[in-house]
This record gives sequence, structure tokens and C-alpha cells, in this order.
Amino acid sequence: MTTVEGGCLCRRVRFRIDGEPLASVACHCRDCQYLSGGAEANIVAYPRAAFRLLSGAETIYRSPADSGAVVWRSFCPHCGTPLFAGNDKTPDFIAVKVGTLDDPGGFRRMGHIWTDSAPPWHLMEPDLPTAGKNPEFL
Repeated sequence: MTTVEGGCLCRRVRFRIDGEPLASVACHCRDCQYLSGGAEANIVAYPRAAFRLLSGAETIYRSPADSGAVVWRSFCPHCGTPLFAGNDKTPDFIAVKVGTLDDPGGFRRMGHIWTDSAPPWHLMEPDLPTAGKNPEFL
């Protein structure tokens, strides 16, 4: 079993995940572009049961997604670091922002999702699968 830890920029929010990732993707949806300042969001999805908040508390923002789901995104209320995401249709997993991992060096994308929303300057590996909207390859 793999264990990863991470947290926010100010180190008030800390978490641990004991388990294997379900998926690792770059999301190019407009919401992720807003949250990242323009780039895609690189995420690793884990089973929700593998996740444990060690310290701090995140603030959660909910919004309707183009898919019809209600999406929640969390961030540190002190430093603003985007932390986690999920939705009401798949409550058993949590998407962790790769930048929050203590060691993001092991991140390898499995594919790109919501590519229909990507501006032409978003870079995508040509050998990875893509999904214009919700992924079918995960």
C-alpha cells in the first residue's frame, strides 16, 4: 500500500492517503482553469476511505457542473491553496490537487479530460487518451 502526505502552502491543512490512486489526469474544464489561473488542474483520484485530514480545516465551495453533478472544491481558508475536489454523483472518491502533495514528482498523467474546454495553448501529451467532456477511459 502506498502512503502519501501533503498540505497547503501555509501548512495549516495537512492530509494523509493510505492507498493506491484510482486515476491521475489533467482536467481542462473552465472551472479548473479559473481555479488554477488559466492552466489545467492536475489531479490524482483516491478512494475517499483512504483519505484522512491530519490537521486544519478546508473551506468548501459547491457549484453545478456541466455534467449535471454538484461539484465541491476545497481550499485553505488562510492561504487559498486549492486542495481537493469531488462531486455528488461519485462520493466514494476524492480528487487531490497534485501541487498539494509533499512529493509531486511521482505524478504521471493517465489522460486528459474536458479537453473541449482547453484553450489551444494547453499542452497535452499526444500518446495519452483524451476525453472532450467526462472521461470514459477511467
